[in-house]
Amino acid sequence: MNWLQRLFRKRQLEAELDKEIQDHLQRQIADYQRSGLTEKEARRRALLTFGGVEQIREECRESRGTRWVESTLQDVRFALRTLSKNPAFTFTAIATLAAGIGANAAIFALLNAVRLRSLPVPDPQKLALIQIEGGNHFGVLRGPQALSYAVFERIRQLEHGFSGVLAWAPDSFRVGNKLSEHRVNGLWVSGGFFSTLGISPAQGRLFSERDDHPACGIQGVVISNAFWRSEFGGRDSAIGSKLVVDDHPTEVIGITPPAFSSPEIGSSFAVAVPLCSRSSYWPGDDALTRTDFSFLTVMGRLKPNWTLAQATAQLASISPAIFQATAPAGYQAMSTKSYLQSRLAAYSARNGVSGLRDTYDTSLWLLLAITGLVLLIGCANLANLMLARATTREREMAIRLAIGGSRWRLIRQLLAEAFVLAATGAILGACLSRLFSRSIVLFLSTQRDSIYLDLTFDWRFLTFAAAIAMSTCLIFGLVPAFRGSRTDPGEAMKSGSRAVAGSPSRGWFQSALVVSQVAISVVLLVGALLFVRSFWNLMTLDPGFREKGVVIASLDFSHVSIPVLSEQAAAAYIRNVVGQVRAIPGVEAAGTSTHIPLDGSSWTLGFDLSGNKGDSKFTWVSPGYFESMGKPVLEGRGFDDRETPSAPPVAVVNQTFVRKFLNGLNPLGRTVRTIAEPNYPSTEYQIIGVVKDAKYGDLRDEIPPEVFVSARQRSVSAFQNVFIRSSAPLAAVISAVRQKLNQISPDIRSDF
Repeated sequence: MNWLQRLFRKRQLEAELDKEIQDHLQRQIADYQRSGLTEKEARRRALLTFGGVEQIREECRESRGTRWVESTLQDVRFALRTLSKNPAFTFTAIATLAAGIGANAAIFALLNAVRLRSLPVPDPQKLALIQIEGGNHFGVLRGPQALSYAVFERIRQLEHGFSGVLAWAPDSFRVGNKLSEHRVNGLWVSGGFFSTLGISPAQGRLFSERDDHPACGIQGVVISNAFWRSEFGGRDSAIGSKLVVDDHPTEVIGITPPAFSSPEIGSSFAVAVPLCSRSSYWPGDDALTRTDFSFLTVMGRLKPNWTLAQATAQLASISPAIFQATAPAGYQAMSTKSYLQSRLAAYSARNGVSGLRDTYDTSLWLLLAITGLVLLIGCANLANLMLARATTREREMAIRLAIGGSRWRLIRQLLAEAFVLAATGAILGACLSRLFSRSIVLFLSTQRDSIYLDLTFDWRFLTFAAAIAMSTCLIFGLVPAFRGSRTDPGEAMKSGSRAVAGSPSRGWFQSALVVSQVAISVVLLVGALLFVRSFWNLMTLDPGFREKGVVIASLDFSHVSIPVLSEQAAAAYIRNVVGQVRAIPGVEAAGTSTHIPLDGSSWTLGFDLSGNKGDSKFTWVSPGYFESMGKPVLEGRGFDDRETPSAPPVAVVNQTFVRKFLNGLNPLGRTVRTIAEPNYPSTEYQIIGVVKDAKYGDLRDEIPPEVFVSARQRSVSAFQNVFIRSSAPLAAVISAVRQKLNQISPDIRSDF
């Protein structure tokens, strides 16, 4: 029957339109007759003037459209006047909507930046991430998607499904002279990095394939647009000027466009340096020659008419040759066999790569659902307020109906009020969302690991804001509008008539709103209690080490001139520096460690314990580390001056190691032999103590077995993490440590 109804409606509209045409003609004929023409001549002139019936029809349609626009604007103006007469209600409604829409828009902005937004490069859908299927779990690696430089080189030589292949690795660099030196985020990039992404320079030039060859030396540096503005003040003279990068004066050859920050979502770079320059900046660095060091993220741009499936098939076909040619030596046969069986695959990189997706994706969707429920409660409250407000306007509606106003016009005017409230709330909410989203990013960022997200408005955000504004408008405005327009003029005009809200036929809806609000509130309350409980558990969780009063100083001794160029002299020099730091007034303890708890890094070695083989975390620490971190030694002893390079190697294990590999037996005196790996020969350690369990990589993770060995019994490193415990204010401790280090040697670089 729907088509019959539509046909009837069409005929009805045409009849109305024909009536308007006749009215036009009659008025025009009357005008011509008054001028002295006969009726026949007047009719002929009128038809000629209007150009026929079809022209009249068109003019009537245009007139009707103009009237509709004018009436809509009139409804909006009337709504503004009405709302201005009740400022308390208007302010409450707009504030409620602004907070609700702002919270939803803020979470969506984060989701948009982390998951939905494409990289700001040409044809981002043609970009593919190249990694080992199932993730890389071999050797020393930066992440499961990382590949070694040797594998990257073989991919460039053997693949033919990509028009270009690029690689990069994030790092930090010291820029500026000694007095103005500071550390910034940077990228090691391959020669085709910018050209494959399709990035054009804002000024100067970017790296190309001709800049990428072995031992290329200092090839210059490309800086980001943000760094150009902050460091060079946006001056054109930056191109060709010298920028000191890790003590090397380097020419600035180009500046990237403002929209490009990094292919890794959540991070940004200040300087980009060619991969082939690593040995020039860092003499002795073996990252490009080690086949077991995976630190590069590799991408490719698909050739025209190539798909991800085709690229994956081609990568799988060349994988055996690639991994056979890059197999590292010195590992166990089982590990090498697993490496040789690895297969490369291509994955969509349209939205870039990011570890934030795995960490926060579920949480953001959950937060969006929660804020949506909060907004729904706010809309229900506003619907109740609108219904109550309609009660006070019952006589107004009755009078307007009585003098000829249509119900549809009343509905339109009430919906116009809801639209004005929703639109204003959406505009304010969009502004608040910037504040909310940036606050969340700042809350999640740390001094060592800052998060950068592009939170600018785009079409997805604007579409979401418009959709949520229209939805709220319909949710809290539609029913009150229809209810308010159904007023009976006769009943409403009677003195003492019941209010709309008091009518049994209308009270059920308000009751339903109250019930739905209570139900949703209960769900949110339970969820909030669970969140608070989880947060409280994390806040009160004992991580197994001291949380407050500990400063971590990352020291770089690579630029210090040690008189006797020997490992023993270097080790003695570093011990002396740590000893002088420990002697600073207010410092209670100080020690070094190769691992910073909860920073996400990890070091695992295989071992053999009386025929029982397994894997454990290994950490090299100096005397004073356990005291600095407040990790008590429960059995045996910790490390002291007895641990020398010539003394038998010793180790301290945690409680989990004892439970897992010794079934609770006394571990003291037992020996643990590590399984040989490149640069880590098989070594036998005697267990001398047991230390309390502590969280390793994440507060939510289970505590792994961990073996602590003496840092004095391994080769010395020029980079040391010094853990300093003090009850004094941290700012005062940092200042005192900086002053002491400067007194010892200005060449000691430090980060806190």
